[in-house]
Amino acid sequence: MEQKTHYIARTSGLKAKDYIGYGMIDAAGCLIFSLVTTLLQKYYTDILHLSPLFIMLMFIAARIWDAINDPIMGRIADTAKPGRFGRYRPWILYAAAPLAVCGVLMFVRLPSMGEPDRVLFTCVYATLTYILFGMAYTMLQIPFGSLASVVTTDDRERSKLSVFRSIGAALGSIPVLLIASFAYAKRLDETGAPILGENGKALTDLQYRPVLIGVIIMSVCSLALLIVAFLLNRERVKTKPQAKEKGATGRAVKLLFQNRAFVAISLISMLLLSGQMFTQSFYTYLFDDYFHANWMNLATQACTYSPMLVFMFFLPNLTRKLGKKEVCAVGVTAAAAANLVLFFLRDLEPGKLMWVFLVMNFVSGCGLTTLVMQLWAMVTDSTDDIEVKTGSRDTGTAYSVFNFFRKIGQVLAAICVNGALLGMHYRYEKGAVQTPENLKIMYDLATLIPAVLFGVMALLLFVVYPLSRRKVAELQERKEQELKRSYEQNLIDI
Repeated sequence: MEQKTHYIARTSGLKAKDYIGYGMIDAAGCLIFSLVTTLLQKYYTDILHLSPLFIMLMFIAARIWDAINDPIMGRIADTAKPGRFGRYRPWILYAAAPLAVCGVLMFVRLPSMGEPDRVLFTCVYATLTYILFGMAYTMLQIPFGSLASVVTTDDRERSKLSVFRSIGAALGSIPVLLIASFAYAKRLDETGAPILGENGKALTDLQYRPVLIGVIIMSVCSLALLIVAFLLNRERVKTKPQAKEKGATGRAVKLLFQNRAFVAISLISMLLLSGQMFTQSFYTYLFDDYFHANWMNLATQACTYSPMLVFMFFLPNLTRKLGKKEVCAVGVTAAAAANLVLFFLRDLEPGKLMWVFLVMNFVSGCGLTTLVMQLWAMVTDSTDDIEVKTGSRDTGTAYSVFNFFRKIGQVLAAICVNGALLGMHYRYEKGAVQTPENLKIMYDLATLIPAVLFGVMALLLFVVYPLSRRKVAELQERKEQELKRSYEQNLIDI
């Protein structure tokens, strides 16, 4: 048999349907995940009347379970024998129904749930359904993260895959904003007249029925998208399963933590998700209680995600010329600065401040878009860096650890959101009204916490993350040699 050459070229050549199908996976996942990041916190406090302290402890407990669950899923993906449809691709189908069902169960309010005498039952149900959701989401996300490594080995195509994944995530996050913006009704007094807040605008309450209907529709759409995505994706690199050796998981994890690029991008992703989840969850309180303008949920997300529509056309070329690290570091710095500006403008009257808030959110969105659209390509670069340095091909384990870092980010967001609510003495009892002092603290925290999180991310990109444009180019050359070695040793089939 004639020896193959140009190994990267032989495992590339993506078409439009490949990019679209890959992006659809995250669109489907985010239809459910966005319910957690945007609506679940508000649902727990305002409809189930759970205390912020319990919510925070529940999220922490779920992440402790993830510390066990995620590596197990990673090893299953790494050691499973590839079938007819590959190693990672079948999990798109396996996870579709469990994820959709768990998404609905989290928002099902059984009779008497939320009543003062059924607090224990409400807490147990909320905990169980949230943990089940986390397991179903892990079943999708870890194989999905690993999929990029076998879809293509070309750095430019992986960069485009990361862009399409980010676009898919943005599109999947939009529908929940419609629920968050319109699932409210005016609070009425005994005479049927609207109850007005301090600024003269009517107070509103989140309504259960439209929330549940919206959740069911989004879950069904998620299921349909994952089925279509399964049909559109294809694995081009056929890898051999890792041996099921005692202690293999521990050795693989040790190699990951010895790699500077992997640790840095994991920490950056953790803080990014924490900042995104904090703003998405806390803004629902800010827009409802401080600005009394629920339409801002939709408007601010439009400001956050609309830059993708422009950046998708030139960001891959820009990062190829200047480097992913270099472009993302500048962008995240701009996002931190925009939130800091909003903090210093806190004394403006809310009616005027809301428009400045949206403008600065657009600036922050432009900055974060650079990282969001290149994050997954940078993760793949870091796993390539591990592979060429150590020969380790434990991709599933790598993404399980990376995914766990992101779940720590969820815990950090939960601590920030619920800690802020506890610190400002947020009133979550039925019919409660926030004091002016509470609202001032709410605004300060809504702007200062993202500024700090994004500032730390920028520092990590500038100082810690090592894969500059020059080093990524060198990595591609070494990757070509690694593919050749793996093919000659019968570890892959290309």
